[in-house]
Amino acid sequence: MGVRFGGRADRGVKAEPTAGHGRVRGWLSPPWWSRNLTVVAAARVAMSAGRALAGVAAPIYLALEGFSAWRLSQYVLTVALCAAVLSTLAGTLSDRVGRKPFLVVMPLLSAAAAVTFAFTARVPVLFVMGALGSFGRGAGAGAGAVGPYQPAESALVTDNLAPRHRNDAFGRLAFGSSLGATAGGLLALLAPAGHVHGAAATTAFRDAFIAVAVVSALAGLMALWLAEPPRRPAAAVKRRVLPRRSRWLLYRLWITNGLNGMAIGMFGPFVTYWFFRRYGAGAGEVGALFAVINAVTSISVLSAAGLARRWGVVRTVAVVRTVQAVLLVPMVLAPSFAWAGAVYFVRMIVQRIGMPLRQSYTVGLADPGERGAVAALSNLPSQAAMAASPLLTGYLFDEVSLSLPFELAAVFQLGNALAFWSFFRHRPPDEERREKRFAASAAQPPDIPPGGR
Repeated sequence: MGVRFGGRADRGVKAEPTAGHGRVRGWLSPPWWSRNLTVVAAARVAMSAGRALAGVAAPIYLALEGFSAWRLSQYVLTVALCAAVLSTLAGTLSDRVGRKPFLVVMPLLSAAAAVTFAFTARVPVLFVMGALGSFGRGAGAGAGAVGPYQPAESALVTDNLAPRHRNDAFGRLAFGSSLGATAGGLLALLAPAGHVHGAAATTAFRDAFIAVAVVSALAGLMALWLAEPPRRPAAAVKRRVLPRRSRWLLYRLWITNGLNGMAIGMFGPFVTYWFFRRYGAGAGEVGALFAVINAVTSISVLSAAGLARRWGVVRTVAVVRTVQAVLLVPMVLAPSFAWAGAVYFVRMIVQRIGMPLRQSYTVGLADPGERGAVAALSNLPSQAAMAASPLLTGYLFDEVSLSLPFELAAVFQLGNALAFWSFFRHRPPDEERREKRFAASAAQPPDIPPGGR
Protein backbone atom coordinates (compact mmCIF):
# COMPACT_ATOMS: atom_id res chain seq x y z
CA MET A 1 0.00 0.00 0.00
CA GLY A 2 1.25 3.49 -0.83
CA VAL A 3 2.39 6.02 1.71
CA ARG A 4 -0.48 8.06 3.09
CA PHE A 5 0.27 11.69 3.72
CA GLY A 6 -1.34 15.05 4.23
CA GLY A 7 -4.62 16.07 5.83
CA ARG A 8 -6.27 13.58 8.14
CA ALA A 9 -4.13 10.73 6.89
CA ASP A 10 -1.24 11.71 9.16
CA ARG A 11 -3.37 13.06 12.02
CA GLY A 12 -5.63 10.04 12.33
CA VAL A 13 -9.01 9.54 10.76
CA LYS A 14 -12.06 11.27 12.12
CA ALA A 15 -14.81 9.56 13.98
CA GLU A 16 -17.70 7.99 12.16
CA PRO A 17 -20.48 10.52 11.50
CA THR A 18 -23.32 10.33 13.99
CA ALA A 19 -26.96 10.05 13.01
CA GLY A 20 -27.35 13.75 13.75
CA HIS A 21 -24.86 14.67 11.05
CA GLY A 22 -27.00 12.91 8.49
CA ARG A 23 -26.20 10.62 5.64
CA VAL A 24 -25.41 13.46 3.24
CA ARG A 25 -22.56 14.77 5.38
CA GLY A 26 -21.27 11.24 5.87
CA TRP A 27 -21.24 10.69 2.12
CA LEU A 28 -19.57 14.01 1.34
CA SER A 29 -16.84 13.49 3.94
CA PRO A 30 -16.42 9.81 4.86
CA PRO A 31 -13.90 8.73 7.51
CA TRP A 32 -11.26 7.84 4.93
CA TRP A 33 -11.42 11.22 3.17
CA SER A 34 -8.36 13.47 3.65
CA ARG A 35 -7.46 17.09 3.10
CA ASN A 36 -5.44 16.20 0.01
CA LEU A 37 -8.50 14.54 -1.54
CA THR A 38 -10.56 17.64 -0.78
CA VAL A 39 -8.03 19.82 -2.58
CA VAL A 40 -7.86 17.45 -5.56
CA ALA A 41 -11.66 17.34 -5.80
CA ALA A 42 -11.98 21.13 -5.67
CA ALA A 43 -9.29 21.54 -8.34
CA ARG A 44 -11.11 18.91 -10.43
CA VAL A 45 -14.30 20.96 -10.36
CA ALA A 46 -12.51 24.09 -11.52
CA MET A 47 -10.39 22.39 -14.17
CA SER A 48 -13.31 20.43 -15.58
CA ALA A 49 -15.32 23.64 -15.90
CA GLY A 50 -12.52 25.16 -17.96
CA ARG A 51 -12.00 22.13 -20.16
CA ALA A 52 -15.74 21.75 -20.80
CA LEU A 53 -16.09 25.38 -21.84
CA ALA A 54 -12.97 25.22 -24.00
CA GLY A 55 -14.21 21.99 -25.58
CA VAL A 56 -17.33 23.82 -26.75
CA ALA A 57 -15.93 27.23 -27.62
CA ALA A 58 -12.55 26.42 -29.21
CA PRO A 59 -13.68 24.14 -32.11
CA ILE A 60 -16.51 26.47 -33.13
CA TYR A 61 -14.25 29.51 -32.79
CA LEU A 62 -11.60 27.91 -34.99
CA ALA A 63 -14.25 26.93 -37.56
CA LEU A 64 -15.49 30.53 -37.65
CA GLU A 65 -11.89 31.68 -38.10
CA GLY A 66 -11.80 29.64 -41.32
CA PHE A 67 -10.43 26.28 -40.14
CA SER A 68 -11.53 23.39 -42.35
CA ALA A 69 -11.94 19.93 -40.85
CA TRP A 70 -8.45 19.09 -42.15
CA ARG A 71 -6.89 22.18 -40.50
CA LEU A 72 -8.78 21.45 -37.28
CA SER A 73 -7.43 17.89 -37.34
CA GLN A 74 -3.89 19.30 -37.66
CA TYR A 75 -4.53 21.42 -34.59
CA VAL A 76 -5.84 18.39 -32.68
CA LEU A 77 -2.77 16.41 -33.77
CA THR A 78 -0.43 19.10 -32.46
CA VAL A 79 -2.24 19.36 -29.14
CA ALA A 80 -2.39 15.58 -28.73
CA LEU A 81 1.33 15.07 -29.40
CA CYS A 82 2.29 17.74 -26.88
CA ALA A 83 -0.20 16.32 -24.36
CA ALA A 84 1.39 12.88 -24.75
CA VAL A 85 4.82 14.30 -23.92
CA LEU A 86 3.53 16.31 -20.97
CA SER A 87 1.51 13.38 -19.64
CA THR A 88 4.52 11.06 -19.82
CA LEU A 89 6.67 13.58 -17.98
CA ALA A 90 3.98 14.13 -15.34
CA GLY A 91 3.63 10.41 -14.66
CA THR A 92 7.25 9.29 -14.74
CA LEU A 93 8.77 12.30 -12.99
CA SER A 94 6.05 12.41 -10.31
CA ASP A 95 7.33 9.07 -8.97
CA ARG A 96 10.69 10.82 -8.37
CA VAL A 97 9.98 14.47 -7.56
CA GLY A 98 6.40 14.31 -6.32
CA ARG A 99 2.90 14.78 -7.70
CA LYS A 100 2.17 18.32 -6.53
CA PRO A 101 4.31 20.36 -9.00
CA PHE A 102 2.40 18.99 -11.99
CA LEU A 103 -1.01 19.71 -10.44
CA VAL A 104 0.12 23.32 -9.98
CA VAL A 105 1.95 24.12 -13.22
CA MET A 106 -0.14 22.40 -15.90
CA PRO A 107 -3.45 24.12 -15.11
CA LEU A 108 -1.57 27.43 -15.27
CA LEU A 109 -0.42 26.50 -18.80
CA SER A 110 -4.06 25.97 -19.74
CA ALA A 111 -4.88 29.40 -18.33
CA ALA A 112 -2.12 30.96 -20.44
CA ALA A 113 -3.47 29.25 -23.55
CA ALA A 114 -6.97 30.57 -22.84
CA VAL A 115 -5.65 34.13 -22.50
CA THR A 116 -3.87 33.73 -25.84
CA PHE A 117 -7.08 32.59 -27.57
CA ALA A 118 -8.90 35.56 -26.06
CA PHE A 119 -6.69 38.16 -27.71
CA THR A 120 -5.23 36.76 -30.94
CA ALA A 121 -6.24 34.66 -33.94
CA ARG A 122 -2.73 34.18 -35.33
CA VAL A 123 -2.59 30.53 -36.34
CA PRO A 124 1.03 29.71 -35.30
CA VAL A 125 0.48 31.26 -31.87
CA LEU A 126 -2.78 29.37 -31.38
CA PHE A 127 -1.07 26.09 -32.31
CA VAL A 128 1.85 26.64 -29.91
CA MET A 129 -0.15 27.82 -26.89
CA GLY A 130 -2.98 25.37 -27.54
CA ALA A 131 -0.45 22.54 -27.49
CA LEU A 132 1.24 23.69 -24.28
CA GLY A 133 -2.10 24.17 -22.57
CA SER A 134 -3.81 21.07 -24.03
CA PHE A 135 -6.50 23.52 -24.99
CA GLY A 136 -9.87 22.82 -26.59
CA ARG A 137 -9.12 19.24 -27.56
CA GLY A 138 -11.88 17.32 -25.79
CA ALA A 139 -15.65 17.48 -25.94
CA GLY A 140 -17.52 19.64 -23.45
CA ALA A 141 -19.33 16.57 -22.14
CA GLY A 142 -16.10 14.69 -21.40
CA ALA A 143 -15.94 15.77 -17.79
CA GLY A 144 -13.56 13.11 -16.54
CA ALA A 145 -10.46 14.31 -18.35
CA VAL A 146 -8.57 17.13 -16.64
CA GLY A 147 -5.44 17.31 -18.77
CA PRO A 148 -1.94 15.87 -19.04
CA TYR A 149 -1.31 15.98 -15.29
CA GLN A 150 -3.92 13.27 -14.68
CA PRO A 151 -1.32 10.46 -14.20
CA ALA A 152 0.21 12.43 -11.33
CA GLU A 153 -3.23 13.17 -9.92
CA SER A 154 -4.32 9.51 -10.07
CA ALA A 155 -1.11 8.40 -8.36
CA LEU A 156 -1.53 11.02 -5.62
CA VAL A 157 -5.11 9.95 -4.95
CA THR A 158 -4.11 6.28 -4.73
CA ASP A 159 -1.22 7.15 -2.40
CA ASN A 160 -3.77 8.62 0.02
CA LEU A 161 -6.18 5.68 0.11
CA ALA A 162 -6.60 2.15 1.32
CA PRO A 163 -7.41 -0.10 -1.68
CA ARG A 164 -10.96 -0.80 -0.57
CA HIS A 165 -11.86 2.91 -0.84
CA ARG A 166 -10.24 3.56 -4.21
CA ASN A 167 -13.28 3.02 -6.46
CA ASP A 168 -15.44 5.20 -4.22
CA ALA A 169 -12.84 7.97 -4.25
CA PHE A 170 -12.46 7.98 -8.02
CA GLY A 171 -16.25 7.97 -8.34
CA ARG A 172 -16.48 11.05 -6.13
CA LEU A 173 -13.77 12.80 -8.15
CA ALA A 174 -15.67 12.01 -11.36
CA PHE A 175 -18.79 13.45 -9.71
CA GLY A 176 -16.84 16.64 -9.04
CA SER A 177 -15.72 16.69 -12.65
CA SER A 178 -19.34 16.42 -13.77
CA LEU A 179 -20.34 19.34 -11.58
CA GLY A 180 -17.52 21.45 -13.00
CA ALA A 181 -18.29 20.45 -16.57
CA THR A 182 -21.96 21.35 -16.01
CA ALA A 183 -20.89 24.85 -15.03
CA GLY A 184 -18.56 24.97 -18.04
CA GLY A 185 -21.39 24.02 -20.38
CA LEU A 186 -23.55 26.82 -18.97
CA LEU A 187 -20.66 29.27 -19.34
CA ALA A 188 -20.72 28.45 -23.06
CA LEU A 189 -23.69 30.82 -23.20
CA LEU A 190 -21.02 33.54 -23.07
CA ALA A 191 -20.12 32.56 -26.64
CA PRO A 192 -22.04 34.23 -29.48
CA ALA A 193 -25.08 32.56 -31.00
CA GLY A 194 -24.57 34.02 -34.48
CA HIS A 195 -21.91 33.18 -37.06
CA VAL A 196 -19.26 35.91 -36.81
CA HIS A 197 -15.84 35.82 -38.42
CA GLY A 198 -12.35 37.27 -38.17
CA ALA A 199 -11.71 39.98 -35.59
CA ALA A 200 -15.40 39.98 -34.67
CA ALA A 201 -15.14 36.29 -33.69
CA THR A 202 -12.10 36.99 -31.49
CA THR A 203 -13.97 39.75 -29.68
CA ALA A 204 -17.18 37.73 -29.40
CA PHE A 205 -15.47 34.69 -27.87
CA ARG A 206 -13.19 36.70 -25.58
CA ASP A 207 -15.38 36.48 -22.48
CA ALA A 208 -15.65 32.70 -22.83
CA PHE A 209 -11.88 32.25 -23.10
CA ILE A 210 -11.23 34.61 -20.18
CA ALA A 211 -13.61 32.47 -18.11
CA VAL A 212 -11.55 29.39 -19.06
CA ALA A 213 -8.39 31.17 -17.96
CA VAL A 214 -9.84 32.12 -14.58
CA VAL A 215 -11.08 28.66 -13.58
CA SER A 216 -7.94 26.94 -14.90
CA ALA A 217 -5.68 29.26 -12.92
CA LEU A 218 -7.87 28.65 -9.87
CA ALA A 219 -7.30 24.89 -10.20
CA GLY A 220 -3.52 25.36 -10.26
CA LEU A 221 -3.53 27.74 -7.29
CA MET A 222 -5.68 25.41 -5.19
CA ALA A 223 -3.13 22.64 -5.70
CA LEU A 224 -0.63 24.73 -3.70
CA TRP A 225 -2.49 23.48 -0.59
CA LEU A 226 -1.57 19.86 -1.25
CA ALA A 227 0.62 18.33 1.47
CA GLU A 228 3.25 15.97 0.12
CA PRO A 229 6.53 14.83 1.68
CA PRO A 230 9.73 14.72 -0.38
CA ARG A 231 10.40 11.55 -2.35
CA ARG A 232 12.68 9.05 -0.62
CA PRO A 233 16.24 9.00 -2.05
CA ALA A 234 15.92 5.30 -2.84
CA ALA A 235 13.05 6.02 -5.15
CA ALA A 236 14.90 8.84 -6.85
CA VAL A 237 17.84 6.80 -8.07
CA LYS A 238 15.79 4.48 -10.27
CA ARG A 239 16.18 5.37 -13.90
CA ARG A 240 14.52 2.51 -15.75
CA VAL A 241 12.72 3.43 -18.94
CA LEU A 242 9.88 0.99 -18.20
CA PRO A 243 8.48 -0.03 -14.81
CA ARG A 244 9.89 -3.46 -13.91
CA ARG A 245 7.33 -4.89 -11.50
CA SER A 246 4.30 -3.57 -13.42
CA ARG A 247 5.54 -4.37 -16.92
CA TRP A 248 3.03 -7.20 -17.44
CA LEU A 249 0.21 -4.72 -16.80
CA LEU A 250 1.73 -2.07 -19.03
CA TYR A 251 1.94 -4.33 -22.08
CA ARG A 252 -1.74 -5.25 -21.86
CA LEU A 253 -2.82 -1.66 -21.33
CA TRP A 254 -0.87 -0.58 -24.38
CA ILE A 255 -3.09 -2.78 -26.57
CA THR A 256 -6.42 -1.91 -24.97
CA ASN A 257 -5.65 1.80 -24.67
CA GLY A 258 -4.34 1.94 -28.23
CA LEU A 259 -7.68 0.68 -29.55
CA ASN A 260 -9.57 3.09 -27.33
CA GLY A 261 -7.30 5.93 -28.41
CA MET A 262 -8.21 5.33 -32.04
CA ALA A 263 -11.88 5.57 -31.13
CA ILE A 264 -11.49 8.67 -28.98
CA GLY A 265 -9.26 10.41 -31.54
CA MET A 266 -11.80 9.92 -34.31
CA PHE A 267 -14.75 10.95 -32.16
CA GLY A 268 -13.99 12.98 -29.03
CA PRO A 269 -12.30 16.12 -30.41
CA PHE A 270 -14.93 16.49 -33.14
CA VAL A 271 -18.23 16.14 -31.29
CA THR A 272 -18.79 19.90 -31.02
CA TYR A 273 -17.60 20.46 -34.58
CA TRP A 274 -19.85 17.63 -35.81
CA PHE A 275 -22.94 19.13 -34.14
CA PHE A 276 -22.00 22.48 -35.70
CA ARG A 277 -21.48 21.07 -39.21
CA ARG A 278 -24.22 18.43 -39.21
CA TYR A 279 -27.06 20.39 -37.63
CA GLY A 280 -25.86 24.01 -37.54
CA ALA A 281 -25.90 24.05 -33.72
CA GLY A 282 -24.13 27.03 -32.17
CA ALA A 283 -21.96 27.19 -29.07
CA GLY A 284 -24.91 28.09 -26.84
CA GLU A 285 -27.00 25.12 -28.00
CA VAL A 286 -24.13 22.65 -27.74
CA GLY A 287 -23.07 24.08 -24.39
CA ALA A 288 -26.61 23.75 -23.02
CA LEU A 289 -26.75 20.12 -24.19
CA PHE A 290 -23.41 19.36 -22.55
CA ALA A 291 -24.51 21.10 -19.34
CA VAL A 292 -27.61 18.91 -19.12
CA ILE A 293 -25.52 15.80 -19.85
CA ASN A 294 -22.96 16.64 -17.19
CA ALA A 295 -25.62 17.50 -14.61
CA VAL A 296 -27.56 14.26 -15.06
CA THR A 297 -24.60 11.97 -15.58
CA SER A 298 -23.02 13.20 -12.37
CA ILE A 299 -25.34 10.70 -10.70
CA SER A 300 -24.20 7.80 -12.86
CA VAL A 301 -20.59 8.07 -11.69
CA LEU A 302 -21.76 7.54 -8.13
CA SER A 303 -23.15 4.14 -9.13
CA ALA A 304 -19.77 3.03 -10.48
CA ALA A 305 -18.42 1.66 -7.19
CA GLY A 306 -21.66 -0.20 -6.45
CA LEU A 307 -21.70 -1.81 -9.91
CA ALA A 308 -18.06 -2.79 -9.49
CA ARG A 309 -18.86 -4.50 -6.18
CA ARG A 310 -21.75 -6.37 -7.79
CA TRP A 311 -20.27 -7.29 -11.20
CA GLY A 312 -16.54 -6.75 -10.70
CA VAL A 313 -14.46 -3.90 -12.13
CA VAL A 314 -13.36 -5.71 -15.29
CA ARG A 315 -16.82 -6.89 -16.29
CA THR A 316 -18.34 -3.47 -15.62
CA VAL A 317 -15.75 -1.67 -17.76
CA ALA A 318 -16.12 -4.18 -20.61
CA VAL A 319 -19.92 -3.89 -20.61
CA VAL A 320 -20.04 -0.10 -20.60
CA ARG A 321 -17.42 0.13 -23.35
CA THR A 322 -19.51 -2.22 -25.49
CA VAL A 323 -22.65 -0.15 -24.98
CA GLN A 324 -20.71 3.05 -25.77
CA ALA A 325 -19.61 1.57 -29.08
CA VAL A 326 -23.09 0.45 -30.07
CA LEU A 327 -24.72 3.80 -29.29
CA LEU A 328 -22.44 5.69 -31.69
CA VAL A 329 -24.27 4.21 -34.67
CA PRO A 330 -27.80 5.51 -33.95
CA MET A 331 -26.30 8.84 -32.94
CA VAL A 332 -24.75 9.53 -36.34
CA LEU A 333 -27.91 8.34 -38.09
CA ALA A 334 -30.18 10.66 -36.10
CA PRO A 335 -32.25 13.04 -38.28
CA SER A 336 -32.05 16.07 -35.97
CA PHE A 337 -29.91 17.74 -33.34
CA ALA A 338 -32.50 16.82 -30.68
CA TRP A 339 -32.42 13.11 -31.53
CA ALA A 340 -28.63 13.00 -31.84
CA GLY A 341 -28.30 14.84 -28.54
CA ALA A 342 -30.66 12.38 -26.84
CA VAL A 343 -28.61 9.37 -27.98
CA TYR A 344 -25.39 11.12 -27.01
CA PHE A 345 -26.93 11.81 -23.61
CA VAL A 346 -27.60 8.09 -23.03
CA ARG A 347 -24.12 7.21 -24.25
CA MET A 348 -22.50 9.62 -21.82
CA ILE A 349 -24.48 8.20 -18.89
CA VAL A 350 -22.94 4.82 -19.68
CA GLN A 351 -19.49 6.24 -20.38
CA ARG A 352 -19.29 7.97 -16.99
CA ILE A 353 -19.71 4.70 -15.15
CA GLY A 354 -16.61 3.14 -16.67
CA MET A 355 -14.25 6.12 -16.51
CA PRO A 356 -13.45 6.22 -12.76
CA LEU A 357 -13.33 2.42 -12.57
CA ARG A 358 -10.76 2.16 -15.35
CA GLN A 359 -8.57 4.82 -13.72
CA SER A 360 -8.88 3.15 -10.33
CA TYR A 361 -8.15 -0.30 -11.74
CA THR A 362 -5.00 0.82 -13.57
CA VAL A 363 -3.31 2.48 -10.61
CA GLY A 364 -4.61 -0.21 -8.23
CA LEU A 365 -2.87 -3.06 -10.07
CA ALA A 366 0.38 -1.15 -10.51
CA ASP A 367 3.21 -1.47 -8.02
CA PRO A 368 2.97 1.40 -5.48
CA GLY A 369 6.39 2.74 -6.46
CA GLU A 370 5.49 2.75 -10.16
CA ARG A 371 1.96 4.15 -10.13
CA GLY A 372 2.76 7.47 -11.75
CA ALA A 373 4.85 5.85 -14.46
CA VAL A 374 2.21 3.22 -15.24
CA ALA A 375 -0.57 5.82 -15.32
CA ALA A 376 1.45 7.85 -17.83
CA LEU A 377 3.13 5.18 -19.95
CA SER A 378 -0.03 3.09 -20.25
CA ASN A 379 -1.62 5.97 -22.14
CA LEU A 380 1.21 6.47 -24.65
CA PRO A 381 -0.35 4.26 -27.39
CA SER A 382 -3.71 5.85 -26.68
CA GLN A 383 -2.25 9.33 -27.02
CA ALA A 384 -0.36 8.39 -30.17
CA ALA A 385 -3.56 7.01 -31.69
CA MET A 386 -5.51 10.07 -30.56
CA ALA A 387 -2.89 12.22 -32.27
CA ALA A 388 -2.91 10.34 -35.58
CA SER A 389 -6.56 9.35 -36.02
CA PRO A 390 -7.92 12.94 -36.18
CA LEU A 391 -6.08 13.39 -39.48
CA LEU A 392 -8.17 10.56 -40.91
CA THR A 393 -11.31 12.07 -39.41
CA GLY A 394 -10.56 15.46 -40.92
CA TYR A 395 -10.04 13.95 -44.36
CA LEU A 396 -13.21 11.85 -44.15
CA PHE A 397 -15.25 14.82 -42.94
CA ASP A 398 -14.13 16.99 -45.86
CA GLU A 399 -14.04 14.38 -48.63
CA VAL A 400 -16.32 11.44 -47.75
CA SER A 401 -18.90 11.67 -44.98
CA LEU A 402 -19.69 13.25 -41.62
CA SER A 403 -20.85 9.86 -40.34
CA LEU A 404 -18.10 7.43 -41.36
CA PRO A 405 -15.45 8.55 -38.81
CA PHE A 406 -17.83 8.00 -35.91
CA GLU A 407 -18.87 4.59 -37.24
CA LEU A 408 -15.21 3.58 -37.45
CA ALA A 409 -14.75 4.85 -33.89
CA ALA A 410 -17.50 2.47 -32.79
CA VAL A 411 -15.60 -0.48 -34.31
CA PHE A 412 -12.39 0.46 -32.48
CA GLN A 413 -14.18 0.94 -29.17
CA LEU A 414 -15.85 -2.44 -29.49
CA GLY A 415 -12.41 -3.95 -30.09
CA ASN A 416 -11.20 -2.21 -26.93
CA ALA A 417 -14.01 -3.76 -24.86
CA LEU A 418 -13.25 -7.26 -26.14
CA ALA A 419 -9.50 -6.89 -25.57
CA PHE A 420 -9.98 -5.50 -22.05
CA TRP A 421 -12.22 -8.44 -21.09
CA SER A 422 -9.83 -10.96 -22.64
CA PHE A 423 -6.74 -9.60 -20.87
CA PHE A 424 -8.09 -8.83 -17.41
CA ARG A 425 -11.10 -11.03 -16.67
CA HIS A 426 -8.89 -13.32 -14.55
CA ARG A 427 -7.05 -10.43 -12.86
CA PRO A 428 -9.43 -8.72 -10.42
CA PRO A 429 -7.97 -6.02 -8.17
CA ASP A 430 -6.67 -7.01 -4.74
CA GLU A 431 -9.75 -5.81 -2.85
CA GLU A 432 -12.04 -8.03 -4.97
CA ARG A 433 -9.86 -11.07 -4.35
CA ARG A 434 -9.88 -10.42 -0.60
CA GLU A 435 -13.66 -10.02 -0.57
CA LYS A 436 -14.10 -13.32 -2.44
CA ARG A 437 -11.80 -15.15 -0.02
CA PHE A 438 -13.68 -13.67 2.94
CA ALA A 439 -17.06 -14.62 1.46
CA ALA A 440 -15.85 -18.14 0.75
CA SER A 441 -14.53 -18.63 4.27
CA ALA A 442 -17.75 -17.24 5.78
CA ALA A 443 -19.84 -19.67 3.72
CA GLN A 444 -17.99 -22.75 5.02
CA PRO A 445 -19.82 -24.60 7.85
CA PRO A 446 -18.08 -24.65 11.22
CA ASP A 447 -16.09 -27.72 12.16
CA ILE A 448 -18.08 -30.28 14.21
CA PRO A 449 -16.03 -31.74 17.08
CA PRO A 450 -15.65 -35.52 17.34
CA GLY A 451 -18.66 -37.22 18.95
CA GLY A 452 -21.15 -34.84 17.42
CA ARG A 453 -23.15 -32.29 19.39
